[in-house]
Amino acid sequence: MGKVLLSLLVVASLGGCSGQQGNRCTLIGMDSGVSVVWRPADFKGSGGATIRVCVDGSCDERASGDPSDPIGMASVRLPQDIGGKTLPVELTVTPVKGGGVVTDTAQAKLTEERPNGPNCEPVAWVASFRADPVKGLVSAEGFSLQGNQP
Repeated sequence: MGKVLLSLLVVASLGGCSGQQGNRCTLIGMDSGVSVVWRPADFKGSGGATIRVCVDGSCDERASGDPSDPIGMASVRLPQDIGGKTLPVELTVTPVKGGGVVTDTAQAKLTEERPNGPNCEPVAWVASFRADPVKGLVSAEGFSLQGNQP
């Protein structure tokens, strides 16, 4: 009987500590960078396009993709510890069937992201835009995968 009581006390005391473990973090990874997203269907009329994004001298270039694809993206990776800087972003959209090349520039204000929680690593510094076949770089806020959205 004494062993059973001792075992119950040990289990109860351990159980009481488990709620006080502090901050729990997940293990999601994330890199610092600037991304530009688009709907490939937006570029269907020009036969597709080559989309080039440059940030502070580093570039990424992608084909706009099949119009049936829901999303396309180009991303320029930045140093993980870059901080909340403002960096120049350049976009060049070159239509496959010829026509006017769209070029645009903007300033990316990097914001802090912590995908695993407020006190967890990693800390990533990110900004995002949307590539528009006519307007160039526009805000990615409210970006929708629905083809009839602005």
